[in-house]
Amino acid sequence: MDLDPLQRLLAERACERVVLDFVRRLDLGEPSSVAELFTEDGSWEWPDGDRLVAGREALRKYFGSRPAGRLSRRLMSNVLVTLTSPDTAISTAYFTTYRVDGHHGGLVTAGPPVQVGHYEDNFRQVDGSWLIGTRTLFLPFGGPTPRHRPPGRLVA
Repeated sequence: MDLDPLQRLLAERACERVVLDFVRRLDLGEPSSVAELFTEDGSWEWPDGDRLVAGREALRKYFGSRPAGRLSRRLMSNVLVTLTSPDTAISTAYFTTYRVDGHHGGLVTAGPPVQVGHYEDNFRQVDGSWLIGTRTLFLPFGGPTPRHRPPGRLVA
């Protein structure tokens, strides 16, 4: 595939930005807006959990159903994007998730991550924007989401 090096770099960076925007929207934005990062027929799959969410509206509903009081921070690393054509790309990105439920403000005592895994994405360029066509989650390390327990008040 002959592609100008600058065009290749710009496409790879655009896909990397989608990977990072995904977690920013989940952690700091409106979770249901994650659906806008997928193609209309895009899908999110978790093979080990036998879970598949297909189509932008189903994705909006799925990610928008985040429990009230959930606090999370995801760390993304080792993002590797490879163009497979001028309008398609694949990527692998590692993630670590810290999460608690029942949070209503204040500092949370740090604990171990609840998930460590990686995503494998297929991207398509649609109307000049790079979007996720398929995202597959691989989770070799995982556990339950703990409940936030605010520290007790000291009584004098």
